[in-house]
Amino acid sequence: MNEINFTTFQDEKFVLHRVKFAILLTLQIPAILLSLLIFFYFFTHRTILHIRQNQALFLLLIINFIQLTFDLPMVIHFNRLGYVSPTKSSYCAWWTFLEYTLNAASEMLMATISIQRHILIFHANLFNNRLNRYVLHHLPLLICIIYPIILYLVIIVFDFSCDGTQWDYSSNICGLANCYLVYDKVLGSFDWVVDNGLPVVVIILANIGLIIRVLRQKRRGQGIISWKKQRKLTLQLLSISSIYFLGWFPNIFIGIIQQLFIPGFISNIQFDYIFDLLYLIYLLMPWICLGLFPEFIKWIRKFFVKEYQRGNTIRPTNHFN
Repeated sequence: MNEINFTTFQDEKFVLHRVKFAILLTLQIPAILLSLLIFFYFFTHRTILHIRQNQALFLLLIINFIQLTFDLPMVIHFNRLGYVSPTKSSYCAWWTFLEYTLNAASEMLMATISIQRHILIFHANLFNNRLNRYVLHHLPLLICIIYPIILYLVIIVFDFSCDGTQWDYSSNICGLANCYLVYDKVLGSFDWVVDNGLPVVVIILANIGLIIRVLRQKRRGQGIISWKKQRKLTLQLLSISSIYFLGWFPNIFIGIIQQLFIPGFISNIQFDYIFDLLYLIYLLMPWICLGLFPEFIKWIRKFFVKEYQRGNTIRPTNHFN
């Protein structure tokens, strides 16, 4: 009976991995192509990058593209096989380093963008000063990139306190079985709460605060910038922030419970379903950005219309003797 149940369980896992493999691969390809189109548009229309809010979004898109092209392929490869390959401790260490670093950088960038959006809407003149631009804009964005890299290099790549037997090669991302998450509750809790939970809280509070401030200013009928521009900047932030909340909140909630109270709390559901919500951030980000830039949509239409017309122009004609 136990053998039958185990076989049924393995069959269910196989089907689940195959379904995930098909879904992720189907969504990954158009997301990469669209990201490349967005980058090409930015490089051919460089004046867009002179707009301050677009600079942070462009950096966020670069992180997202790295996730799509380096991190997600390993997840797809796992789901294709149903197990981690190669089954090496070093592979798991570098995979989790890449996963955690990119996720944390993406979260922190989004939190920073959420705060900076308040300045852009209500105190844009602060950025007229060069020192303020570096302190309030450039430096926070730089910290969002450098801090996760250094942190996870130290606590994952250069941590030799474990012998590598803690990895789970039958689970995605090697079961998230890093030494500090398995054996160090203080550091593991700190990582979940500060490096993952805090940015999400900042994103939520900054968005709620922004909505309240914009509506109050509209009601008073006074504002430094037009209501139309306020609404555009607010909707940009809300549309991107919503996928971060949907992807991260369930994972952070479960992760904190596992670190502080119940180590195995719904771990099967977490690895089979909940953790995959994070990949929706990578996959949906380019499509959300598509709606944020109406000029980009117009450019795409013109680009493909020109290519179609050019194809018709150079199409060879038949000659009859």
